[in-house]
Amino acid sequence: MCRWCQRTRKWKSTKCYRGGRTMTVLQAILIGVVYYLGSAPWAIGYLTVCKPLVAGTLVGCILGAPAEGAIMGATIQLIYLGWMSVGGSQPSDPALAGTLATALAIASHLDTGVALTLSVPLGMLGTFVWVGRNTFNVVISHMADKPTREANTRGIWRVNVLYPQPVLLLMTVLPVALAAYFGPEFVQSALDFLGTRVLGILTLIGGVLPAVGIALNLKVIMKKSVAPYFFMGFFLVSYLGMTMMGVAAFAIAAAALYLFNDMQKAEVA
Repeated sequence: MCRWCQRTRKWKSTKCYRGGRTMTVLQAILIGVVYYLGSAPWAIGYLTVCKPLVAGTLVGCILGAPAEGAIMGATIQLIYLGWMSVGGSQPSDPALAGTLATALAIASHLDTGVALTLSVPLGMLGTFVWVGRNTFNVVISHMADKPTREANTRGIWRVNVLYPQPVLLLMTVLPVALAAYFGPEFVQSALDFLGTRVLGILTLIGGVLPAVGIALNLKVIMKKSVAPYFFMGFFLVSYLGMTMMGVAAFAIAAAALYLFNDMQKAEVA
């Protein structure tokens, strides 16, 4: 128990790791809520909080280390640059990887290399949540038959959007909150048992993992229809010294022009 815990006498509701870093029950629950938001349709969670960069930053804010959370989230994000969910299948869960790996790493004072190594198995575990929620959704989907026959759009919305949320909330918040609260103690014991040599190997492996994500991303970028845009952005930065905001504004204008021309071709056809 650290001095802060002894002084405030909150040790019964607070987990303390390595003399100073604390994890309260409320923080653990909030971390679980972050994972829920990354798995839920609210506030376009699939496109925002689902990303390890966003989830890691939010977790860092909850634990009082926003910069550390953003750095770890951004590093984990590199693994999932080429990630996509096709046909309802999900090879890994970036939301769980970014949320729980960042929380465990910050609470256990681990570096980004070990956080990357932790994120891979955690992301794989997230697929069980995905399968579980889809299994439940299949069960309740028949509840939409009656409102569909009656053309009751509100009833259809309730069955498809509202009713699955309590189960999803339970499947995401509870296990992640428990893992965030009790997990760092287990992680720290495991690392102490493994020793510095194994820890160095894990750090080395974690340093290689971002290359896999970058390679997957380059596989998509180097397609004939996409590669010209990539090199255009590269030359704008390298030779014209344009900032990232400038490149982003140029990309939005180019995308709008491409979309406008494509719509005109469709109208002519």
